[in-house]
Order: sequence, then structure tokens, then C-alpha cells
Amino acid sequence: MHKFLNKSTRLYISNMQSQILPISISNPFIPNPTSSSPIMPPSAGAVFFNSIHYDSDDLPHSSIEDGKKFETKPFLLPRVSSLDNVNGTVDVIAASSVSYQQRRRRAASDSNLTDLRGGRKRFFWSSGARSDGDRYSVTRFGAKVFGYVRSGCKLITGFLSLQCYAFLIMPGVLQVAYYYYFSSQIRRDIVFGDPPRNKLDIYLPKSDGKNDVPKPVIAFITGGAWVIGYKAWGSLLGLHLSGTDVIVACIDYRNYPKATISEMVEDASRGISYVCNNITEYGGDPNRIYLMGQSAGAHIAACALVEQAIKESDAKQATTWSVSQIKAYFGLSGGYNMFNLADHLNTRGPYKSLFMRIMGGDESLRKYSPEIVIQDPNNNSAVSLLPPVILFHGTADYSIPADCSKTFAESLQRVGAKAELKLYEGKTHTDVFVQDPMRGDDKLFDDLVAIIHGGDEEAPARQARASRRRRLVPEFMLKLAGKISPF
Repeated sequence: MHKFLNKSTRLYISNMQSQILPISISNPFIPNPTSSSPIMPPSAGAVFFNSIHYDSDDLPHSSIEDGKKFETKPFLLPRVSSLDNVNGTVDVIAASSVSYQQRRRRAASDSNLTDLRGGRKRFFWSSGARSDGDRYSVTRFGAKVFGYVRSGCKLITGFLSLQCYAFLIMPGVLQVAYYYYFSSQIRRDIVFGDPPRNKLDIYLPKSDGKNDVPKPVIAFITGGAWVIGYKAWGSLLGLHLSGTDVIVACIDYRNYPKATISEMVEDASRGISYVCNNITEYGGDPNRIYLMGQSAGAHIAACALVEQAIKESDAKQATTWSVSQIKAYFGLSGGYNMFNLADHLNTRGPYKSLFMRIMGGDESLRKYSPEIVIQDPNNNSAVSLLPPVILFHGTADYSIPADCSKTFAESLQRVGAKAELKLYEGKTHTDVFVQDPMRGDDKLFDDLVAIIHGGDEEAPARQARASRRRRLVPEFMLKLAGKISPF
């Protein structure tokens, strides 16, 4: 066939025939003692050619780690004798390269699928620990989202309920606000300390010039969930009690987040100290001072009272007022065991996370739980200094259950303190302190007056001369307000 080719073509074929050598496969990482080329082993590039006759599964494999050589399989390319053979050889080489590349990509794809189906799938789903962890993470994330949504709905609902409640009792609020800002019987914003909001208001009885004897005093600390407490909330109580010759001093204190419970108790104690040491300037009797608190204010007042008793039981500690100056403690709708109250409030608000921040952390719950503190044997001497404790609570109170006052009274009685519990059947958290006074039918008012003026022979006559309590809000509005109250 060579004779039909031109001279240049025959020369090219001859050169190619002289350059085609036997090719073998060997491990390039292990020296080949049979290699005759010191520069490049003859196996270089043989992978592509050898794949024509051997599948990937037929090729012997080894790894670098096991130190074994690849098995050598020689493959000799035939010498070509014609242009057709040359073209055929080139076609075979090209086809071999393409076939190898296709099998290589297919093998890599199969390997990736194996990793995905076998490795990654097993990693995410077949592994019990990973599967449980993923499901737990998803569940926890869903629970958090649901909690935030639920909290947001509760906040919005509570806010709307508060707005409706305020609107329904607004006729009474406006009348009391007018009295608070324009009455000459009120001394407002009396400063008793350096911190912000260390101020108090004093409600004075009307003087007729005939009865100038020192009058009993109630040092009152308002509620407000430790967040919205304000001294003006006691203006309705001051309005009613000042009409029966009782001075009312409403003590303000810092709220959260400006302060935690420790600063609130300090503010309250500082305000009580001011009343005990300065009430004579306003016609009050320093020997007939009653401490009272409502809701969160009841808790703060109880903490201040117990803390003061503990200080007095230690002769080394200096005090600015004495528990002996307090004739009795009145607790209205208060909570006195913060561990139990935290779990209850978490279902209504403030939520436990916020409540813990208000209390200053978990470690503060015991310190600011009067019910627990008085049961500590180390505080027996302090308990003996406590004045009589009288607790008032509505049985239908769902903000702070009546059991809070019940268990506190029982704990006081067990340690030898004087304690009494007065329950108001069917009354809610706001009925006793807001709706009933606006009705003009205030059972709490009657009970307080009976205790404060007990033994005073002239008290009934003075009470008869006092102006009659009148209704401030229509009954249907008060009933509706009681139903939608967020408290």
C-alpha cells in the first residue's frame, strides 16, 4: 500500500512506526526496577490506552497507604503499515480517550451519588442521633416561633383590654384626677430621697379646728406589676380614708427597667423612714402608723418590713426607722412566695423571663420571698419583732391567686407571728381596689376604718359626719370593665 503514497506521507509513517513503544502500567510512587528510562517511566500515559481492553473493575487497585504496587499489564500498540492503519490507530486512541473520560465522569457521578445517597443521607436521616438532633432543632425553633407569636398575641390582646378597661372606668378616673390635682388636702411630690421617683403624696383630712389631735397614718405602696407602679394610683384610697380622719401617704418607687426589686425595696424603706420621722409635721401620730401595699406594692412593702426586722434583730446594724412604729401591716392582693408566683405569672404575664429580670435573677427569689424568709430558723428573733399582719384578698382573683395570701398567713402563724386573713367572696384583682370604691360600696374601706379606729370612742361619730361616698361610674360600665379587665 506504501507505493500509492507520496514520499512525504511514507516518511511520516516511518517516523511514527519508529516512535511507538510498548507501554505498561506501574505505580509512579514506587520505583520500578525494570524501568529503563531514568527520566520518565514507560508507563506514563498508558492509563488511557489500557482502558480500551480493561474495565475499571478489572484493573487491580491499591492505595499509597498499603504500600502495594499496581499490577503491571503491558499493552503493545501494533506497528502500522498503511495510512488506514494510521487513521485507525488515531481513531482508536481518540475513542479510547473519550471512552475513558466518559467512564471517569460516570464513575465520579456514581461516587457522588453514593456519597449523597449513602453518606449524606445516612448522616442526616439514617443516623439516629443526627436525626433526633435535627428534629429537636426544628421542633425547638418552631416552639420558639410559636411562643413569640403567642406572646405577641397576648401582649396585643392585653393592651387592647387595658384600653377598653380604662375607657369604661374613665368617668371615675377623671373625677379622681380632678381631686388629685386641685384638692387643697393633698401635698404632692414630697421628696424623701436622692434617687429618681423618691417622692410621696400626703392626703390630709379636712380640719374643722375642733379635732386637732394627731391622726393615724397609712403609709401606702401602690401596685403595678413592678413595671407601672405610681403614687397617684392610691388617690382613690386617699380620697376615701382622709374623709375619716386618716392620713394617707402614698410612696412612689422606681419601676423596672430603671430598677430591680432590690432598689424598689430600698425606695420603699426610705419612704417609710420619711413617714415615721416626719409625719408629725403633717398632723400624724408617729405611734399609729400602718404600712399597706396593694398587689406588687404589697410584696414590696412586706419585703421592706421583713428586711427591717432582720436589721433590727442585729444590734450592729444602724436603722433609720423601727418596726415597732408600725401598728400593723395590711397586704392587699399580694404575692409573697416568688417561686410559686413566677410559675403562675408565666401563664398570664409578666412572663417568667421578664419576671426573673425584675427580681434580679434566680438567686434573688428566695431573698425577696417573705413567706420563705420568715421560716428560716436564723430569723426567729426578727419574726418576733413583726407587727400584726392582716391580709386581704378576693377569691376570684386570677392575677394573683388568693392562695398566695392564705399560705403566707399560715406560714406567719406557724412561726409565732400574728396573722389574719380576710377574703372577699367573688372579688377579682381590681374589684376590691378599683371597681368597688367607684361604686361607693367599698368593703375594704370599711374593714380598714374599723381596724384603724378600733377602740376610739369618738371614731363612729366622726365617721357619721364624714361626707357620704358616692358612685363615680354607672354600674353597667363597672360590670363590663370587670369582665374585660386584663388584671
